[in-house]
Amino acid sequence: MTKIIALFNQAGGVGKTTLTLNLGYHLQQRNHRVLLIDLDPQSSLTIFMGVDPETLEKTPFDALINEEPLFILKDIHGMDLAPTNITLSAAEMQLVNLDFREVRLSDAIIPLQKDYDFILIDCPPSLGLLSYTSLVAATHILIPIETHFKAFQGTNLLLQTIARVKKRGNKSLQIAGFIPSRFASTNSQDKRTLKAIHEQYGQVAKVYNPIPRLTAFVDASEEQVPLAIYEPKNTALQYLDTIAADLEQLT
Repeated sequence: MTKIIALFNQAGGVGKTTLTLNLGYHLQQRNHRVLLIDLDPQSSLTIFMGVDPETLEKTPFDALINEEPLFILKDIHGMDLAPTNITLSAAEMQLVNLDFREVRLSDAIIPLQKDYDFILIDCPPSLGLLSYTSLVAATHILIPIETHFKAFQGTNLLLQTIARVKKRGNKSLQIAGFIPSRFASTNSQDKRTLKAIHEQYGQVAKVYNPIPRLTAFVDASEEQVPLAIYEPKNTALQYLDTIAADLEQLT
């Protein structure tokens, strides 16, 4: 079964896009067929993959609003990409008045499932309709949480949203885990927040080892390549590969 994983947090700056790109790359390195879907109108994933958003003729807007096939660019760092640009921001307003708006992304993904082992969705940092349609389409959700007290505070609201989706929109949605991100081991607040994440959410789903705060992630994104290509011996790669190995075991 194709695993459709939404990387979601309504807070921005938690490393969601970076994780989408790098986990996708590690999965394809483990011989899986991977599709990345950029559902954030800010287009960060599209840019990080080396695609100019301004040159796109189609985006997920056309799939969500006009019910066209999802536009896909093939074989970028061994992965396929459904890219986006700012036009997707208009979809949220237009979806409000459309029939079956909740399942439109799911309907666009269904014909593609036979072609991929993993489909990773980079959700926007909001609790709006674009995120909701992503959770309805997903089989699993991964939740990056920055190890900072303010970012941690908003997680309960996120879990309430997931609970609403599970109640009506997607009863089979599972939480694949929490990924503490941007962790600085020398920062006392980061360590306290990491401890709180384990205590509060460890009973809900697996809490992974924290992804360290590294300038190499930013540098790799600027070079528009995964970290494993930019810096093959970086110690953070073992964390990413552990998560990728766990994703293979999802049911």
